[in-house]
Amino acid sequence: MTLHKPTLIIILFVLFSKFGKAQSFPATWEIGVSAGGAGYIGDLNQNNLLQISGFNGGFFVKRNFNSYIGVRLNYTYGQIQANDANSSNQQFVDRNLKFKTALNEGSAILDFNFFDYQINGGNRRFTPYLFAGVGFVNFKPTAKYDGTTYRLDRYATEERENPYPTTVLTIPYGAGLRYNYKDTWSIFTEIGYRTPLTDYIDDVSGVYPVNQAIVGNPPNQINLTDPSVRNIGFAGTQRGDFRKRDTYLFVSVGISFTFVSSKCYSF
Repeated sequence: MTLHKPTLIIILFVLFSKFGKAQSFPATWEIGVSAGGAGYIGDLNQNNLLQISGFNGGFFVKRNFNSYIGVRLNYTYGQIQANDANSSNQQFVDRNLKFKTALNEGSAILDFNFFDYQINGGNRRFTPYLFAGVGFVNFKPTAKYDGTTYRLDRYATEERENPYPTTVLTIPYGAGLRYNYKDTWSIFTEIGYRTPLTDYIDDVSGVYPVNQAIVGNPPNQINLTDPSVRNIGFAGTQRGDFRKRDTYLFVSVGISFTFVSSKCYSF
């Protein structure tokens, strides 16, 4: 079970105020890369918090202010997808929606180490850590039918006044474990959830529209609004789950290098 993001953010800032003035070693710069799986929780996957449906890869530049506190600038690319046809829920199977999207995320993240983690100068070679931050994510949900890929955000697949934005604010939060395995090199693993300020990562949120988005030519037309076999998409009836936000997650492993000053540590 993951911490609720407001609770995690409060904990991080309390810890930051407590340990932010620690001077156990000079501030350092760190760079790193990571890769792993990506998942999604939303209208097409409402309950499985750890379902992986794609991959992610990224890099970061980080400033370690002391052995407890650091701030990193992250870029992460990921891909996620879901398909009602693969669900164990018959209502989802009947609905027959699907999507796939790339995620381009840039974020600023505050890390807090539980232990006094000093590269090339301390007794602790590993530490668990928490993180939280803020960023932006760009997404463009698509669906492929009969060999043609359609950008779903370009069609009015639901009843709404205006098209939804495809670049939104996102809130990352999570936990990890890092280990200094050799000199200035460290390895780490982390799981991080992201709450974007949108419910349209999957192009699904509210109700079926009056005018449905039908593409192609007869007899091979595709109804992007309602691809169900039984034509269940009556105008004004429920299409999504009415939750306010989708969620996506990155599960990663990575490696980093810390630029250590030649200055002596003070104890």
